[in-house]
Amino acid sequence: MSRSRQPPLVTGISPNEGISWTKVTIRGENLGTGPTDLIGLTICGHNCLLTAEWMSASKIVCRVGQAKNDKGDIIVTTKSGGRGTSTVSFKLLKPEKIGILDQSAVWVDEMNYYDTRTDRNKGIPPLSLRPANPLGIEIDKGRFPQKDLEALFPGMSADFTSENFSAAWYLIENHSTTSFDQLKMAVMNLKKQANKKNEGSLAYVKGGLSTFFEAQDALSAIHQKLEADGTEKVEGSMTQKLENVLNRASNTADTLFQEVLGRKDKADSTRNALNVLQRFKFLFNLPLNIERNIQKGDYDVVINDYEKAKSLFGKTEVQVFKKYYAEVETRIEALRELLLNKLLETPSTLHDQKRYIRYLSDLHASGDPAWQCIGAQHKWILQLMHNCKESYVKDQKGNSLLHSPMLDLDSDVRPSPLGHLSQTASLKRGSSFHSGHDDTWRCKAPQQVAFVEKLTKLVVIQLPNFWKLWISYVNGSLFSETAEKSGQMERSKKNARQRQNDFKKMIQEVMQSLAKLIRGALLPFSLREGELRQYGGWEMKSELSGQWLTHVIQTVRLSYESLTALEIPNDMLHIIQDLILDLRVHCIMVTLQHTAEDVKRLAEKEDWVVDNEGLTSLPSQFEQCIVHSLQSLKSVLDCKPGEASVFQQQKTQEDVCQLSIGIMQVFIDCLEQLSTKPDCDADTTHLSADVSSPDLFGSIHEDSSLSSEKKLLIVLSNCCYLERHTFINVAEHFEKHSFQGVEKITQISMESLKELDQRLFEIYIELKADPIVGSLEPGIYAGYFDWKDCLIPTGVRNYLKEALVNIIAVHAEVFTISKELVPRVLSRLVESVAEELSRLMQCVSSFSKNGALQARLEICALRDAVAVYLTPESNSSFKQALEALPQLLSGADKKLLEELLNKFKSSMHLQLTCFQASSAMMKT
Repeated sequence: MSRSRQPPLVTGISPNEGISWTKVTIRGENLGTGPTDLIGLTICGHNCLLTAEWMSASKIVCRVGQAKNDKGDIIVTTKSGGRGTSTVSFKLLKPEKIGILDQSAVWVDEMNYYDTRTDRNKGIPPLSLRPANPLGIEIDKGRFPQKDLEALFPGMSADFTSENFSAAWYLIENHSTTSFDQLKMAVMNLKKQANKKNEGSLAYVKGGLSTFFEAQDALSAIHQKLEADGTEKVEGSMTQKLENVLNRASNTADTLFQEVLGRKDKADSTRNALNVLQRFKFLFNLPLNIERNIQKGDYDVVINDYEKAKSLFGKTEVQVFKKYYAEVETRIEALRELLLNKLLETPSTLHDQKRYIRYLSDLHASGDPAWQCIGAQHKWILQLMHNCKESYVKDQKGNSLLHSPMLDLDSDVRPSPLGHLSQTASLKRGSSFHSGHDDTWRCKAPQQVAFVEKLTKLVVIQLPNFWKLWISYVNGSLFSETAEKSGQMERSKKNARQRQNDFKKMIQEVMQSLAKLIRGALLPFSLREGELRQYGGWEMKSELSGQWLTHVIQTVRLSYESLTALEIPNDMLHIIQDLILDLRVHCIMVTLQHTAEDVKRLAEKEDWVVDNEGLTSLPSQFEQCIVHSLQSLKSVLDCKPGEASVFQQQKTQEDVCQLSIGIMQVFIDCLEQLSTKPDCDADTTHLSADVSSPDLFGSIHEDSSLSSEKKLLIVLSNCCYLERHTFINVAEHFEKHSFQGVEKITQISMESLKELDQRLFEIYIELKADPIVGSLEPGIYAGYFDWKDCLIPTGVRNYLKEALVNIIAVHAEVFTISKELVPRVLSRLVESVAEELSRLMQCVSSFSKNGALQARLEICALRDAVAVYLTPESNSSFKQALEALPQLLSGADKKLLEELLNKFKSSMHLQLTCFQASSAMMKT
């Protein structure tokens, strides 16, 4: 497949290092023409395509996945440019432990600690327990590898809140390059922080000293009073008074501070409620946030919030939290249904399908959304194919009702080679042939052809995405890293292995529907009756021509190549190969049938214009018609990779052989029709068939002047050329195009041609010989001539001269048409005359001396005049005629015979010159 753009080149990445899920910006050249052109993105060997966001041809934003390699290249793959290269690399760092106050690009789970005072878990107060910088000096992290520090301090930690805290590790990691003076300053800061804690406790005590002393004084006074009285009465009285005072003080205090204490309790409860709302506002606001993000299409945000809420409150026992979490689950379930509906919507791009499957995977949707999507796409493709067929069938029927006359005119929309032949009065033999493709032929394709183009285009566009969706389902690339961690990817791979046969059936069903829909449009006879009702429905007013079938074959072949490029197994595409083979065979049959029709119409184009060799344009037209037909089949006969020969089946060989023989026979019948057609019919046909010819009237004039004998001669001349050249050339063309049974085709055609040639020759000889032969006997006995009683011969009589003149006339007629036919015609004509003359001589009962001399003179004069055309048969006839005569005994008679012969030759020298010219021509 040719690429229209240069391969992608990555020249920069920012940042060039980071932990997993770090957001990076990739810059470079030829990074794709759009989001759909981007088909691959790997960083350190990890596939980052699902998080990739195409910005422009020079910028892509994505997140780094959990790669196994610490450092690797950034490889971008596009449809238009293929697999790219990288001049930079990315370093993957191990994630560090992130504190509560440390900035982070991702959400971090809150840590818990155990509160011994309340005996329950409680969040760590970030400001009190985790100071950002306990030493109070600038932190300068060193470049010591984490692995080396772990090996140096096994079991220890640099986290100062950990029970295994190692001060040395902390100093190496955070202050490896700090100066000694700075470290002394850090010691002073630690001492100050310790003193502040002690001073805080002392200050608390100092603030309550006055109250303490007042209480101490009051107790001392009471004790002294009791000692001074020294009596139990006073002690009891004072004790009672003291209790009364304390009760009154307590009641007064309660009365005074009841309202204040109530407001304080209310404020505390409100404060606690606000603290709870503030602390857990994420959960309380989550249902509303989910609705808003769904409306905006921010499904990633919804999924992240849901995962966080599930980890925090999925197993809570607090009723309020249960209530809100249940509401969250309700919204998430609605989101699952929404995403599943979007996934099953058609049409949809492969990118959107993968995205929705990943969302449903992260939301732990029930069932197998990926397989449901594959099933929906399969049904949709089949529905598109059948809808395409129904649409074109409906259009065809509508057009047949509205424009039936136009369709009748266009029923044979193939470009005929006769269209080109009719543009000229004649076509010289051996000239190159160019078929006349009229522009109107290409203005509108037949409905079946347009349907096949639309159908194959639909399959070629839709099936790749369907196949890629299955491949992604098999290798688990449809799911996110979350699914991989949860084991869903492995479960999906297991499901895919179990459903391989089901998917294979889906592909086979698509291929079968494609093949049967095309068969229903072009090869309805190859479908069963039930299949024809489902996949057919076309109106077959006229069969498509070979040119359109060739176009259809090319279309199906291109579709097959596109499907093969997807690496679909060959057993799934075998049905398409069978379809192509049947279309090729059908195209050959149709082309040969139409060629026979074209050859049959050649008779209408015969102009009877003869060239110097006695030939018309008809043999050349026939050969060029065959050549054009075979050339149009070249691409059909040639086997593409994976295709079988169209002649592999014996039946196909026999059918093609019979059709080829039929074409030759049709042309032979055409010749016979031309030779026997009456003049008036020939002229009328020529006028109606070639009314647009500029040489119309000249051709009519020539035709009207041609006799049936001349047409016979022209056809005979054409037959001779066909036998010696044209049929041999046609056989070579058949062999060149790998036709089978060429010898049989040639043999049967030659036999039929020879039979026609002999039959026409006999007809012509009969037409020419009968008048001459019939005039011999009346001429011999004209004037009551008697062989027994006649005068001394004085020369050859007129009847023989007349016969010679008639033979010369035949010679002239044949010579005008074809010089090559002259010996054949004259020899046979002389045989007829000699045979008749011999018969007449043998019928004479007796000759007188003068009669015998007269008969010998006339026989010898005729024999010597046509000596060039004598054959063994004619020689035998002349010999028999002479043997029937009495022998010349006297020398005077012989001398007289010789003188009279010379006199005859001298007087007929001009007339007999034609025979001498023919003799010279025959010798050359």
